[in-house]
Amino acid sequence: MRLVTSAPYPRPDHRPHVSADAADPRLRGRIRGRQLADGLHGTLDAYDRLFTLAGRRPAAVRDDADRALDAIGAFRPALREQIEGIAEGAAVEPWQVAALNARTEILAHGSAVPPGECSTIVRRLRTADGGSTHVGVQTWDWHVELSSSWHTLESAGGAHRYVGITEHGILAKIGVNSAGLALHFNILGHRDDRVGGIPVHVLAALVLEEAGSAEHAREILREAPLTSSGSFTLFDAHSALLLDLSPVGVFEVPEVAEGTHLRTNHFLTDVPSRHEKTWLYQPDSGERYAFLRDRLARNPVERAGELIQRLVTGPGAPPVTCVPDMDGPTGGRWASLATVVLDPASRTAQVLDGTPAEHTTRPWRSLHA
Repeated sequence: MRLVTSAPYPRPDHRPHVSADAADPRLRGRIRGRQLADGLHGTLDAYDRLFTLAGRRPAAVRDDADRALDAIGAFRPALREQIEGIAEGAAVEPWQVAALNARTEILAHGSAVPPGECSTIVRRLRTADGGSTHVGVQTWDWHVELSSSWHTLESAGGAHRYVGITEHGILAKIGVNSAGLALHFNILGHRDDRVGGIPVHVLAALVLEEAGSAEHAREILREAPLTSSGSFTLFDAHSALLLDLSPVGVFEVPEVAEGTHLRTNHFLTDVPSRHEKTWLYQPDSGERYAFLRDRLARNPVERAGELIQRLVTGPGAPPVTCVPDMDGPTGGRWASLATVVLDPASRTAQVLDGTPAEHTTRPWRSLHA
């Protein structure tokens, strides 16, 4: 997809904020589900259409969802409890919420609905006292049909409190926790991707709830049964890890430059890249990566506020700032639905309800873990 200059895509007048604090995971989910009840049905309808475009029949989607739920329950029963609690609170079936949490894996069955295009930069910056800390920024690019189906979130009751953004019904996506661990999340694609392990969005919730550091998060991910792909950029104030997650293992990606990690939507390590679904991402992902790498080399980021500016693009540049062609078909209209800045030192997530190019004109929400 290429950046176009069409009118802004439709967005809700009010973006929901969901807060759930309960030690019991089913109750925590139920609290979330009650707050999401009005919007969750629209999200389910939108994904039903995307699953159909991907060639997945309703019975197959339900089977996939049930298998994902069983895998989650076998590895972390509390996460299954949360999913079932969301379903109870929103008065929908558990398999429907499980299908949302496994939407990446379900869509991986077909190539008609490829992933959206997300771009992430994490940079080590100097602090006023002469030390250093990591700060990250990401566009979350996804189908414009889901522009009303995401919310900001506060979740407490697990080992750590966390804040960030996620889609209605999905446990987690991008965020930072009270231990000072931040997570940026990009989708990748491997030919062996399938349902049967822990869905990547559920892994995000697992890491944010349990991990006390980037190294701790890596240990958790290496223990998890993985049958699908994604990239987690994990960082705290002092360290940062960029990981390729795939059905063939977890692999660490080196810095693109000293103190800088960069991610788009293709594998950056040799083993999983040998069986990558290149037809889903290229040439866009490679073009965005090269563009950002070269931009950062020419104009290194020295202050946190400059991170957002590096993600602003216009006509003639790769679509880092992604604006949909609203005349395009369903399933082919991607947009930067949100821009998120994570600061693990202050345990904060700054969420822009819009593209990086709108950072001075659209509303921001500040969340503290």
